[in-house]
Amino acid sequence: MLYYLAKCLEQFDIPGMGLMEYITFRAGAAAILAIFIATVIGRRIIDRLQLMQVGEIIRDLGLEGQLSKKGTPTMGGIIIIISIIVPCLLIGKLSNVYMLLMLVSTLWLGALGFADDYIKVAHHDKDGLKGKFKIVGQVGLGLIVGLTMYMSPNIVMQQNVEVENGSSHEIEVVHKSEVVKSTQTTIPFVKNHNFDYAYITKWMGRHAQTGGWVVFIIVTIFIITAVSNGANLTDGLDGLATGTSAIIGLALAIMCYLGGHIVYAGYLNIMYIPGSEELVVFAAAFIGALIGFLWYNSYPAQVFMGDTGSLTLGGIIAVFAILIRKELLVPILCATFFLEDLSVIIQVAYFKYTKRRYGTGRRVFKMTPLHHHFQKAGNSGIDALIQRPLQAIPEPKIVMRFFIVAIMLAVVTFVTLKIR
Repeated sequence: MLYYLAKCLEQFDIPGMGLMEYITFRAGAAAILAIFIATVIGRRIIDRLQLMQVGEIIRDLGLEGQLSKKGTPTMGGIIIIISIIVPCLLIGKLSNVYMLLMLVSTLWLGALGFADDYIKVAHHDKDGLKGKFKIVGQVGLGLIVGLTMYMSPNIVMQQNVEVENGSSHEIEVVHKSEVVKSTQTTIPFVKNHNFDYAYITKWMGRHAQTGGWVVFIIVTIFIITAVSNGANLTDGLDGLATGTSAIIGLALAIMCYLGGHIVYAGYLNIMYIPGSEELVVFAAAFIGALIGFLWYNSYPAQVFMGDTGSLTLGGIIAVFAILIRKELLVPILCATFFLEDLSVIIQVAYFKYTKRRYGTGRRVFKMTPLHHHFQKAGNSGIDALIQRPLQAIPEPKIVMRFFIVAIMLAVVTFVTLKIR
């Protein structure tokens, strides 16, 4: 709204109105506004949740300090969602298809997570919304994003190609002048960083491109489901999911800015995506909202985000990466989320296998998701294949170490774009 107001006032030569044309200015304004909303309005929402007795249901897992969290307000993800939506509505270009898709994704998964938290709190059901309904919601969002990218004429790209300079014989990266609708995406460790999903379906002949879009939509659904559930599992310690998501969000914001600028895209030898630079404004609001929420969510937490927040965070990260064609970098950038997912899968599979074979279920980790493994001492009496660390690690230290790992993964992700 403010963006369009500034465009109107600019016609009257009012000083400063032209600043709204600059992505960096609007991104900074969105971040500041999101932090302000999360810290100021967030306090009132937390007080309201306390009055409504919307407290977290805590199961006794024998973890230090765990029971002290009982009754802490949950559903704090509402703070994050409001702090993202309001700055984007005020400062973003609402005619931009990328911005609209991110807003829809935020509200879609926010509603899904809210339904899960509401069932837990209102009906005192620790399981919340049935898993199959969550999957349906995540698959539905994947279809919306994938089909919109397929059908929208505004979602295009300019392919990066390498050409040899005739005089110096040096290889230069240039972008083709025409914009095309393509199933290409960025992939690390290869010469030109491009991979076309249509390559998988080239056996379909003249329908290969359509087949490529089908593969792309399937990948979209998988990425959204995996990252969303991974963020949900990571939300088990104070500030863990919040800080990790902020680090990932910052990395994606930088990639988006570079991919939306034809000069920087040429330097990194990645595709140029016209219009995607508007997502930097959304990313700034996302990071600002998480920083503001971390004010209350850091140890000891005054509020938990609940599934309202965790499902939304994972979905936002996944959709954002897909829109800027960096979804194949997600396994590196979001490896923390995937390790949390994988730890649970391994634990459950091994337990069922050993119970069927030996009559008694055995464990690989002392406890899952993975962050809980580090909270348990090796001599706690749990029969697990991996007993280290032998001493339980304090919660704040686990969170900080996960942050360090997330930063390292973000750096590695950028490095892969220059290794070829």
